Amino acid sequence: MTTQPIPDPALVVLVGASGAGKSVWARDRYRAQEIVSSDDLRGVVGSGRHDLDATDDAFALLDRIVAARAGRGLTVVVDTLGLDADRRRGYLAVAREAGLPAVAVRFDTPAELCRARNAARDRPVPAPALAGQLRRAGEVAAELDGEGWDLVVTVASDAPQAASAPRPVPAAEAPGERQVILQVSRFPWGDDPAAWLKEVALAADEAGFAGLALMDHLIQIPQVGRAWDPIPEPFTTLGLLAGLGTGLRLGPLCTPVTFRPGGIIAKAVATLDVLSGGRAFVGIGAGWFGREHDAYGLAFPPPKQRLDELERAVEILRALWAPGTKAYSGDRVELPETTAYPRPVGRPEIVVGGSGDRSLRIAAALGDACNLRTDDGFDERLAVFEKHRERTGRDVAVTVLDLPIVGRDRDDVWRRVERARGNATAAAYARKHHAATAEQTARRYRELFDRGVRTVFVAVQDLASPDDVRALAPIAAP
Repeated sequence: MTTQPIPDPALVVLVGASGAGKSVWARDRYRAQEIVSSDDLRGVVGSGRHDLDATDDAFALLDRIVAARAGRGLTVVVDTLGLDADRRRGYLAVAREAGLPAVAVRFDTPAELCRARNAARDRPVPAPALAGQLRRAGEVAAELDGEGWDLVVTVASDAPQAASAPRPVPAAEAPGERQVILQVSRFPWGDDPAAWLKEVALAADEAGFAGLALMDHLIQIPQVGRAWDPIPEPFTTLGLLAGLGTGLRLGPLCTPVTFRPGGIIAKAVATLDVLSGGRAFVGIGAGWFGREHDAYGLAFPPPKQRLDELERAVEILRALWAPGTKAYSGDRVELPETTAYPRPVGRPEIVVGGSGDRSLRIAAALGDACNLRTDDGFDERLAVFEKHRERTGRDVAVTVLDLPIVGRDRDDVWRRVERARGNATAAAYARKHHAATAEQTARRYRELFDRGVRTVFVAVQDLASPDDVRALAPIAAP
C-alpha cells in the first residue's frame, strides 16, 4: 500500500467491489459533507438506499454535486463502486477542469471478506452481481495506471490505516533542532490577564512546545483582530512568564527597531535571558505597521533607513553581549564602551524577520536565523535566502512563522474556516491558512523540517484558552 499522503483539497474516487470497505474508510477520514455516495442519494431521490429504480436520478445528482464542489475548490470523495472506466474518466475530467488533484483509491480486499460483509447486510447484493464486481475489481489496477490519475492509492486487505495517515514523529536530531514554538497573537484574557497568560504558558509547556513567542505591536494588527483588542507590551509580559518555572524559550517575534534603539533591545533581551535562566531569544525586524507609529508619536522612516537601523541594531546586540567593557568599533557602529550588565547567561538567538531581498541579505550576513512566513511565496523567499546564505558561507538557520487553522477533526476544521473566512471563498481561505487537523499539521511541519527548517513558530488564529493550547499537542513535538 502506498504511504504517499493524499492531497487536500482533492477529487477522490473510491474503487472497489461491494463490501470492500470504501464507505467506512471514507467516513474515518472525511467529513460527511465531503463524501458523495450513490447509495445515499438513492435514498434521497428514491424509496431507499437499495431502490435500484432511482439509480439514474441518483447518479445525475451525484455528478452535479461532484462538479459543484470541485468547481469551488473543495474536497469531494466519490463513494460509488468506481468500476466503470467511463465514469472514472468523467470524474478525472472534472478534477482537471477545476484544477484539483485527482486521486483514485483502489480497495484490494479479499473476495472472501467482501462476500462475508455482503452476507451480513440487511439487503445483500445478489451473489452473481457481487461476483461480477469482484472480477472487475481484479482488472481495475492496470486500467488506473493508464488513466492519468495524479495519485493512485491502494488500500490492502482490511487494513484501516489511511494512505494519508501520519508517520511516526521522528525524534529531534540534536538539542535545539526541529522545534515548534507557540506564538500568542490574541489575548482574550477577560478579567484576569495575568492568570490567563500564566495558564496559557503552562499549557504550552505541558503540550510539549519548545517555547512561547509574542508579537511586538502597539495596536493589534488587522490580520489578527480589531484595533481595540488588547495587545500587551512583550518584554513586560515575557518577564512575567519567565518566573513560571517552565522550560519554554521566550522572546518577541519580531520587535521592530523603530520602537527601541538596538542598545535598549540588547538590555531587555539580556535581562529576560537572566530571569529565565538562559531561555531568551529575540526576533528583530525593520517594522512595517505605519499606523501604530503615527498613533504613538514614533518616527517611521522610509524602508532604507529602517533597514540600515536593523543592521546597526544587530551589530549593537552582539557588541553589548560580548565579554568585557572595552570600546567597540565595527562596520556600522562605534561605541565608546560596552558596559552592559547583566550579560545574558546563555547566547540569545537573533532571528531576523522580513521578506524583502535586503532583509534576507541582512539575515544571511548578520543573523543566527532567518524567519520566513509560510504563506504564498514561501518557496521563492526561501530560495533567495539560501542564495544569500551560500554567498556568506555562514551557518544561518531557517525558521518559519505559520498561521494555520487547526481543528480537532475535519468537521471542526471546517467550522473554523466558515467562522473566519469572511467574504473569501472557503476553499481559498482554507488553502491560504493551511486548514487541517493537528495530526495533518504535524505532518506538514515534518515536511518543513525535512526541507531544512529548524524552528516553526505557530500562531493559530482562534486560540482562546489553555484547552485550545493543549489540543495542539500533536504539533508541539517535532
